[in-house]
Amino acid sequence: MESRLTHEWAHFCEQLAEAGAVLSRPDAPDTPIDQAEGLRYLTRLTRASFESIIEGGDPDFPRFYRLTSDTLKIGGDNPDNLYLNATISGSREYLICGNRGSVSYLSFGTKANRFAIDGRMASTGELEDSAMHIEEDGSFEIVVSEVERGRNWLPMKSDTSMLLVRQTFLDRETETPADIHIECLNGPPLPSPLSPERAHMALTTAGAFVTQTAKAFAGWAEMFMARPNELLPWDQTIFQNVGGDPNIHYLHGYWQLKPGEVWVIETEVPDCRFWNFVLQNWWMESADYTNIPNAYVNKHTAKIEDNGMLRIVVAPTDPGTGNWIDTTGHTSGTALLRWISADHHPVPRCRVMRSDEL
Repeated sequence: MESRLTHEWAHFCEQLAEAGAVLSRPDAPDTPIDQAEGLRYLTRLTRASFESIIEGGDPDFPRFYRLTSDTLKIGGDNPDNLYLNATISGSREYLICGNRGSVSYLSFGTKANRFAIDGRMASTGELEDSAMHIEEDGSFEIVVSEVERGRNWLPMKSDTSMLLVRQTFLDRETETPADIHIECLNGPPLPSPLSPERAHMALTTAGAFVTQTAKAFAGWAEMFMARPNELLPWDQTIFQNVGGDPNIHYLHGYWQLKPGEVWVIETEVPDCRFWNFVLQNWWMESADYTNIPNAYVNKHTAKIEDNGMLRIVVAPTDPGTGNWIDTTGHTSGTALLRWISADHHPVPRCRVMRSDEL
């Protein structure tokens, strides 16, 4: 005789099947590489849902997990970032402690994570390293609560449910990541045993996360397709509502090239703490930056023209000019240029050229 939980597992599998519908959306690319990466993308989202909701979903006993990494990419991930997430609750208080390290940029954000419900993740509090008190040895403490407390306070609201930490590297080989720990200050002493009700809720939420995430970012890619081969600011509130850092200005785009064509991007570079340009597939995943040297470019690695302009050339092979970004076997996809703490936000000039015109 089948148990109720058997039916609930079947429902979870139905949710995954619904998520798989993104592969056959009218605007989704049907090339072998894009469909294969789309299938892998769905497995990655499923893995992310298990890690964040099934294993890391108890706000009374939070732990940091990697919702985005070199093999788990969601919504325009940043190859220069070390992302850490933790499940928290606005009804609790938390202490974050650790050592600053030497990363170029370190930020903490609390979020009202409704991604599994309506695809939103609104900010409920932000704190970055430049606004923090950090001891000479690099150590620090942050209180996370609704009511202001401590020298370093990260606000929450009643609906806060996630902590997102961004560590941004200019050069991973020379910079040291922050060492960070979190504990709940007013929770129970021990976790309660897992109940069928909690297991059911977590599994249902995990399935909804996969479905909503797949739909949300496919919708973004379709939106960007309306203005091909451009990088535009669009409406920044769209990006902030899904967990974007308020200090980051995002310029998203969709690119498409025919054989023999290259995409040339030219812009002034503002005075800013950090910037990078990342080429992505249609699913908004960055390329394999672990193994492909020219998958993206940043403030540290870029070559600036004599006139102070930045020139990026997106092409399947090295054109021998500008900062070459490898299309990695794709003929179309998405792209993202981000300025962090910039004094202004220039919009690049973008054009498609023949490779022999460079």
